[in-house]
Amino acid sequence: MSTALETEAQLRRELPTPEPVPSAFAYRLERWKALASSPKRLTNYIRYRNSVRTSAQINYLPIKMDIENVSRCNFRCTMCQVSGWTNFKRAEDMPFENFKHLIDHSYGLVEIKLQGMGEPTLGGDTYFRMIRYARSKWIWVRTVTNASLLHVNNNYKKLIDAGPNEVQISVDGATKDTFEKIRRGSNFERVKTNCRLINDYCNGKNLLRTKMWTVVQRDNIHELEALVELAHELGFKSMVLSLNLTDWGQDKWNEANRQVTVDDSVSPEMAHRLLEQGARLGVKVTFWNITSKYDWKSPKKLCPWPFERAYVSSDMRIVPCCMIANPDVAELGNAGDFNAAWHSDVYENFRQAHLDGRIPKICQGCYVASGHTCESSAVSS
Repeated sequence: MSTALETEAQLRRELPTPEPVPSAFAYRLERWKALASSPKRLTNYIRYRNSVRTSAQINYLPIKMDIENVSRCNFRCTMCQVSGWTNFKRAEDMPFENFKHLIDHSYGLVEIKLQGMGEPTLGGDTYFRMIRYARSKWIWVRTVTNASLLHVNNNYKKLIDAGPNEVQISVDGATKDTFEKIRRGSNFERVKTNCRLINDYCNGKNLLRTKMWTVVQRDNIHELEALVELAHELGFKSMVLSLNLTDWGQDKWNEANRQVTVDDSVSPEMAHRLLEQGARLGVKVTFWNITSKYDWKSPKKLCPWPFERAYVSSDMRIVPCCMIANPDVAELGNAGDFNAAWHSDVYENFRQAHLDGRIPKICQGCYVASGHTCESSAVSS
């Protein structure tokens, strides 16, 4: 890499990254409350913090979890694997009883993301009930929505009143043509109206809960300044420009999304213009960019997912991470008995593969390419 490119890459790594809303302090405070509320959770957390990622056998449960309440969507976004599923659905919705069982038995959790491959508000009141239950356990809850259904049955009120800590709203275009080209099946005006509804409702309650999230790609990179303006217009106080596309662990999506990715096209100069624009408008602009890949040669640089986090699909199957998010691609066990699966031979073999540099094929896109060998049997698929 030339000196100029190295400098640009370093400057890109120094761009501000997303923080929890309303603040990092609020996030830490909620974690303290979660740990103080349960001696078992605190003991588990201490064991996790004392671990050094040198062994596949671990003596604690995950502290974070992605829980997919529905695996279906009313959009068919161009960069998303859901658009390739029959009727844009993979499995049935997760019943509340399964969610409750998962939360109750995974006693180490301090944080969850309640959303996976789908639009969570399709789950109706069960979705809001899940949020309330997790919050009753002092678990930090982050969720994601495309905002298309927030007007239905006052969902925008129900969502905020359920008490999530952070609501990410996906907005991938500043104009109708761009937005609806990427987020196929959407209605740009409806999404804008719904964003205003939820942000006005939060303002009326003196709450800061929402964050606009944009996946930057070939078809919207020309609208970045307009997107900052739009965030201000819709009442967002913060926004994230995500500069990476995932391949969902699949060759066909690797090929498709490689054609539209622009992760190296946002120059430091452009980024700083956007930061200044946001500051003028009262919108905190941050960037999500995986510029430094994982490296198996150092415990500190290993992917943290196998050692601290899991993804559970709507049909209670365990997936390695949200970058795969599909048990039909890779599965690590049944979440009906999550604790047994977390300590199973399958999971331990998966961790050992990362420790040994036998990086599973589905994970190699997140790792430094040199120095590891392909391992295709570390997970079932």
